[in-house]
Amino acid sequence: MEILSVNTGKQQFIKWRGKNVCTGIFKTVVDSIQLGFEDVEQDNVVDRKHHGGIDKACYLFSANHYNYWKSLYPNLKWEMGMFGENITIKDLDESTIFIGDIYRIGGATVQVTQPRQPCFKLGMRFETQKIIKQFINYDSPGIYVKVLEPSIIKAGDSFELIERMHDSLSLIEVWHLLYQNIS
Repeated sequence: MEILSVNTGKQQFIKWRGKNVCTGIFKTVVDSIQLGFEDVEQDNVVDRKHHGGIDKACYLFSANHYNYWKSLYPNLKWEMGMFGENITIKDLDESTIFIGDIYRIGGATVQVTQPRQPCFKLGMRFETQKIIKQFINYDSPGIYVKVLEPSIIKAGDSFELIERMHDSLSLIEVWHLLYQNIS
């Protein structure tokens, strides 16, 4: 799999339901990112309770899903990083990824920890809260990773499985356990 873009966001305030809400979900493409143990350097993680930290140091999303979402939201200004991801990857398939998998990404080593769970800030990004239920039902949440070995990552780098710890719990199975009663 190939890295198509790396993305960071700056802290900004958005008016939402009459309040100013601070967010870092609006990402832009940059030349490279530095993966750290708790986050991507130069990426403003605003809500440390739900983002960043050891088990959510970096968020990866598949570029393959962009066309589907563009068809639902054609009036948005589309660019890589639209889902708040730090890394946009070609051919990332969550159904073939297992919790605990270890990948080489550029010069870094990362471990899959969990699927991304959408929050209201994704709705702010897409200008409607309907996206939350649509995102849940689409079954392609992207992945959070823990950084085992930090490094600089850039577009063109590869994302390669180097070790499968077990094949008993796929990312999508975890996703279904989290959201099995939502329709």
